[in-house]
Amino acid sequence: MKFGITFRLVTLALVVALMGVLIFLATFNSQRQAAELHARLSQVDVESFRMADEFHDSLRELNNMMQRYGTDHDPTTWNDFLEASRKLEVWMGEQKPKLTTQNEKDALQKVEGAYGDYMRAATDVHLKMQTLGQQSATLADFNPLRLATQHLGDLGHDLGKILYASRNQMLAHANQMLQRLHWSVLGSLILLFVFGVALAGMVYRDMIAPLRVKLVESQTLVERHEKLAALGMLAAGVAHEIRNPLTAIKAALFIQQKKFQPCSQEHDDAKLVEREILRLERIVSDFLLFARPTEPELKIIPAETILAETKKFLEPQLARSSIQLVLEPSEPLQILVDAAQIKQVLINLVQNAADSIGQTGTVKLRARRDRKRLANAETDMVILEVEDNGKGISPETEKRLFDPFFTTKDSGTGLGLAIAAAIIQKHGGALQYQTQVHHGTTFGIVLPQAE
Repeated sequence: MKFGITFRLVTLALVVALMGVLIFLATFNSQRQAAELHARLSQVDVESFRMADEFHDSLRELNNMMQRYGTDHDPTTWNDFLEASRKLEVWMGEQKPKLTTQNEKDALQKVEGAYGDYMRAATDVHLKMQTLGQQSATLADFNPLRLATQHLGDLGHDLGKILYASRNQMLAHANQMLQRLHWSVLGSLILLFVFGVALAGMVYRDMIAPLRVKLVESQTLVERHEKLAALGMLAAGVAHEIRNPLTAIKAALFIQQKKFQPCSQEHDDAKLVEREILRLERIVSDFLLFARPTEPELKIIPAETILAETKKFLEPQLARSSIQLVLEPSEPLQILVDAAQIKQVLINLVQNAADSIGQTGTVKLRARRDRKRLANAETDMVILEVEDNGKGISPETEKRLFDPFFTTKDSGTGLGLAIAAAIIQKHGGALQYQTQVHHGTTFGIVLPQAE
């Protein structure tokens, strides 16, 4: 009898130990595969978006050079255009080894063929100007080049879609992998429960629960990457569809402006159109920045320096509305930040404060030391504050303050605070605020203090 009990206990212990080893191996394997998956997804995201962005940027640069050459007939501009075109040809050749599917290679081959048509159209414009001795090109001269540009841009957009489809296949494979891991873990739990309820509870608490959390985090990461990729693709598509017509409009407007007399009604109308084009470009740029925020380049700088630069930049603008921009003295504090990005956030907050005041008021800038809990640890922080004595934020607006595309301004995009919060989050900080209706608002950029 005792031998039978001992045998069953030993068998149970061996089975539980074996299950523990299996669960440990599954945990380690899932962590490794999740890390590899995250790295692969990040690499694919960067490569696909970088390839599409670099192509459209190079094409836009070539178009700008041709527009300048069509206007000023400068041989230096034409030589710069030829040099930039050669660089783009070299770049397209360098992308071929990076493509993995036949669809991607076929799409790039179509892009190369359309690029040849584009260069022939540009050369025709150049030869026509040389033969006829024209000092500037007309819109009719640029029409074949414009059609070739549009076709080339569409093919580049198609290449981006194919790259995105390849990424979706990787995501589907990743989801299958996560599902297999999920079911293997559940099977281990069932077997462990059968062979020992008490011991199974301890194993679940110490090993399986963290594993399930990691699986959920991995699935959430995959879903988040998928949403960001879709948003980034949408942003690239919007930029493609809007910037091409804007480029043509800007070129036509630039040519037509030369025909208008200064201070005439036509000249004023052209200036109005130019301002609206710039506003559309700013909206597209904000949307792209929200969809794909850039990584900060961190450097240690004094907090007061970045506040002083912001004051110097915005003080004349606020003075026209009788708003005083004051920089309060503070103790020397060091922060590890990307100065350009933090200045962008400060400019946005100061402009929001000025909009809240309207006319005649005060906006104060200051830096102070504090100690707060961030990332589950309490640490020394530096808070850059922007305080105004405006009308404050209403409770209805406060509920949606950081929602993308929500704005109370007639000409706003609703992305300013959302972009600001994303920038501060990438710096390991937080964006906080305090407000009181009819008494003003104070925004604080909370950043870790640098040693």
